[in-house]
Amino acid sequence: MSGAIRAASGPPMSGSMRVGRAISALMLAGAALFAPALPAAAERPARVVSMNLCTDQMAMMLASEGQLLSVSFLAADPRSSAMADLARGYRLNHGRAEEIFLMRPDLVIASRFTDSATLDMLRRLGIPVALFEPAITLPDISDRLIQMGEVLGQPERAARAAADYEARLRALQAEVEQRPRAALYFANGYTLGDKTLAGQILLAAGFENVASTAGYAHGGTMPLEVLALSAPDALLTGNPYPGGSRSEEILDHPVVRALREGRLGASVADRDWICGTPYVLEAVERLMRLRQAGPEMRQ
Repeated sequence: MSGAIRAASGPPMSGSMRVGRAISALMLAGAALFAPALPAAAERPARVVSMNLCTDQMAMMLASEGQLLSVSFLAADPRSSAMADLARGYRLNHGRAEEIFLMRPDLVIASRFTDSATLDMLRRLGIPVALFEPAITLPDISDRLIQMGEVLGQPERAARAAADYEARLRALQAEVEQRPRAALYFANGYTLGDKTLAGQILLAAGFENVASTAGYAHGGTMPLEVLALSAPDALLTGNPYPGGSRSEEILDHPVVRALREGRLGASVADRDWICGTPYVLEAVERLMRLRQAGPEMRQ
C-alpha cells in the first residue's frame, strides 16, 4: 500500500525539497492574504503608489486627499522636483517591489522607463500597473494630465488642469515677437534640440535653438567648436550639483566663459525641465523674462 502511494505521488522528497516547498506555500499564502483585490474598471482607486518622478508630480496635482499613498524619493529632492515640499508629506518609495507590495496598493503608476522586472512582479501579485510615456512636446503635457485623470478616476480635475495649462501656454506664446538664438549646453557638452521637451520650452519662450540649426534635432554632444561657431545670443547651462564632477568642468572652459560675456545667460534648474508637467511653464516664464530683459542680464 505504501509503495502504491509512493509511486502515485512521485519519488520521495529530500529534506531540502520539503523545506523549499513549504517556503513556496507560505509565500503564496502571504500573497493571497495581503494582495488587494483588483478594483472594478468604474471604481476610483483608493490606494495609489507612484514610482516615477514625473508621474509623482502629476498624481500629486490630481489625486484627492488620501488617495495617493506614496511617491518616489526623487519627488522630495528640490534639485529635480518642482513639488519637493509637497512630496515630503507622502511616504517615499525607492521603487522596490517588496516595499510597494506591503503598502497594499490597488494601483501603481509608473513610467515606460521603470524597471520592467519590478513591474512584472507587481502584476503577478495582482496589482494593476498604469504606464505613462514621457512628455516630449508641450502638447503632450495636456495628454498626460488627461491620462492621469483617467487612471485616478479624476477626469474633471484633469480637464481643469489641462485647460489652465493650455490657456497659460497660449498667453505666454502670444507675447513672442522676436527670436534670439540660444544654446542649451550641459555637462559633457550635451545639448538638446527642438524635438525634446527642453527644446520646446526654449521655443515657447521665444528663442531659436541653435542645436537644431546645427543638426541636433533631438540631442547629443556638441563640440565646443560647433558651439563657438554657432555664436548664440544666449547661453543656458545647467545648475551644478554639489561636489566635484569632471563632466561639468566643460562649463568652465574658456570658450564657454567667453560666450557668456556680452550675451544673455542663465543657469536652468532641472526641477522645471525634466518632467512634462505644467511646471515647465515656470521655465518658460523665466526664459521670457531673460529674453525681454536684453543684454543687461549677463552672468
